[in-house]
Amino acid sequence: MSVPDLKRPVVVTRAEGSDGPLSRELRGMGLSVLTWPAVRIGVADLTALTAALATIESFGWIVFASRQAVAVLLERLPAAPKGVHIAAVGKATALTLRQRGWPVDLVPDEASAASLVEAFAARWSPADRGVKILYPASSRALPTITAGLTQLGARVTQVEAYRTEGAGLDVSECRAWIERGAIGAVTFASPSAVCELAEALGAEDFQRLLSDAAAVAIGRTTARELAARGQAVTVAESATLHGLALTTFRVLQARA
Repeated sequence: MSVPDLKRPVVVTRAEGSDGPLSRELRGMGLSVLTWPAVRIGVADLTALTAALATIESFGWIVFASRQAVAVLLERLPAAPKGVHIAAVGKATALTLRQRGWPVDLVPDEASAASLVEAFAARWSPADRGVKILYPASSRALPTITAGLTQLGARVTQVEAYRTEGAGLDVSECRAWIERGAIGAVTFASPSAVCELAEALGAEDFQRLLSDAAAVAIGRTTARELAARGQAVTVAESATLHGLALTTFRVLQARA
């Protein structure tokens, strides 16, 4: 007899421990969790970031695309600089800033780099041309934000705030689960997690995994990475860890 999907474990591929925030969300919904951290957050060379912060008053905006970038920058700049506007990709990133006392001037409706550029474009005026924007980013940040804002006429300083690296998965254990066909869903919170899991498992086992388990992505950018690999994917109803967990639960419920 096959195991009902709601009884099958959900794989968490983001960089968090067994009691991380997404794992807690899923367990709170009665789901069991397998932690397969495909990526990890590493320390970057912060020379360029430090140099930019030394002249922070010359910038018109700081753009944050992740909570990791917030954490790194706020360690070095605990108070929001006067006269500098703040933009955040996603409500979770904006909330982290506000909890630290930073005002947030721009949050797009959807937590994606493209939506942030669209939000800037909607409020752009000729007077904004040449404005300096500081973008502390991951080592694997896609060019969407920098290219989009540069096209509008901004002068973007993209600096590495942290490194996104492959994590050391126990591939033999992962393949044992795949062989049993016992996984209900696999959650992806970043395109890097898709790339690293696919590379660690190999194309054949990655295909086997997602031919049986549901793939759930936190947003459109991550979903596109899965689609580019020929995988069907469900996008979370909101680009937050809660939204990712809730959508995963509903996908499994529908398959039960």
